[in-house]
Amino acid sequence: MRERIVKGIWPIDAQIPTLPALALAFGVGLITVRQAVQLLKSEGLLAPKQGQGTFVLRKPETHPRMQVETSLQGLAELYRRQSPRLITLEDGFALPDLSDEDGIAAPSYKFLRRIHASERQFTSVISAYIDERVFNLAPERFRTETVIPVLMDLKAVKIGSARQILTISTAGEDAANALNISVSAPVAEVRRVICGSDGTVIYVADLTYRGDYIRVDMNLLA
Repeated sequence: MRERIVKGIWPIDAQIPTLPALALAFGVGLITVRQAVQLLKSEGLLAPKQGQGTFVLRKPETHPRMQVETSLQGLAELYRRQSPRLITLEDGFALPDLSDEDGIAAPSYKFLRRIHASERQFTSVISAYIDERVFNLAPERFRTETVIPVLMDLKAVKIGSARQILTISTAGEDAANALNISVSAPVAEVRRVICGSDGTVIYVADLTYRGDYIRVDMNLLA
């Protein structure tokens, strides 16, 4: 429904279909449609008119999209330029889910779950696991800055490998609640695994980005 507003399929001041019609069109229940409409009302995109129905009030605000970088240095520079606002949801200790190909597990990991936000909206939610020994080298910076630029600045940390996997998916309940989007809205899931020179996994991040915030731009002749 948000996409229909963005693309002008539902223009400003237009009346949207009734809840039963929307439920039929999207193949979902009335409760799901009602929740989605309420979410768009809370964002100021839709508004009811007494005795007439629900109308499009405005389009969503545009915002800069995040370029998916394919190098660690490029990713660090991107975060330095954008410097997203960080909202901490959890700060504690937890073990990441590692496979054999990820590397050797560290004895313990600092766990930070937080939201990255632009000036206008929440853009991504991240679950970050940092080798506690690495975290203790700059605890205040890790808590207040994005992780990768801090890792790159620590001379004592020798990075041996870094992998990033991008998957197009749909938002689960936790991500939807964190990013203020509807459940099953399109999202991009990114997993990053960084290992030290000895193969120890020093950083794992599981990120969920709003689908309208990610842009993949590849030079196919490079």
